[in-house]
Amino acid sequence: MDPGEPWADGRSCYRSCPAQARRVGRQQRVKGVRELVGTVQTLWRYPVKSMLGDSPQRLDVEPRGIRGDRAYALWDHASGRVASAKNPRLWQDLLGYRARFREEPAPSAPLPPVLIGPRQGGGAAELCSSDNDVGAFFSELFGRRVSLLDTPPDGASLDQYWPPVEGRAFQDETNALELPAGTFFDACPIHAITTATLERLRQLEPQLDFAVERFRPNLLIRTPEGAEGFVEGAWDGACLQIGEQLVLRVDGGCPRCVVTTLAQGPLGEDLEILRATARHNGVVAGLRLSVVTPGPVAVGDPVRLLRPDQA
Repeated sequence: MDPGEPWADGRSCYRSCPAQARRVGRQQRVKGVRELVGTVQTLWRYPVKSMLGDSPQRLDVEPRGIRGDRAYALWDHASGRVASAKNPRLWQDLLGYRARFREEPAPSAPLPPVLIGPRQGGGAAELCSSDNDVGAFFSELFGRRVSLLDTPPDGASLDQYWPPVEGRAFQDETNALELPAGTFFDACPIHAITTATLERLRQLEPQLDFAVERFRPNLLIRTPEGAEGFVEGAWDGACLQIGEQLVLRVDGGCPRCVVTTLAQGPLGEDLEILRATARHNGVVAGLRLSVVTPGPVAVGDPVRLLRPDQA
């Protein structure tokens, strides 16, 4: 097999151009024009939903997404919903905690326990997801009964708050978001953003701090010199090949939410971050991605855009 033509298990990268893929047995061989669009600069994984995570040099991507990403979430017994910073009136303080695996997750093995501690440390002991008092700690912190879950209940959902941002359908309103079945993801298994997009936002609004951490991506893609603007907008419907094996389908741009405006890590609260993305790019910054061909991803891996072969 040509290493530049990845195998996709049963799915074509080109939904609008199925003739570009040749079926061999149960697999598809994706043929197309490959364009180098960047390299992986930084990786993130968030073991507990809405908490800060870790930034390894290498991650494994499985069919459901990055191994261990959003593996856990707090469950609010009163509302019957997943706790998420998308509803900051209740759960903003989740962003003050960091979660990390006690050991690196291994393939074909149960996930190891997660250690949870305050972002700033201060000598506080970390909680372990296997401890019985984790739920009690966060129940006391938030003043409502919560439990730490590693399996999403059927029909799991969360509350999302829409702040007053011009151009959005909802203004100062909270509604429900149903999560993809069997996951704690909001909508997509993997999220990426490019340095070109962040730089364009900084050029347009230099007084604002568009730190990449506000956007909570899994991948930061460093675009080549000369790539300018919201480059991801031209990638919709294509695929990204990362390294030699991993292939991700671009399912569209990522509409931003209130989480980008919240205090997290060293970053202060700033609603103008979201208003700026609305003014300049229809509130979109970054990409929603799904897995076509699983595989590893590492810092420094080349990122190639796979387009249909028009020859």
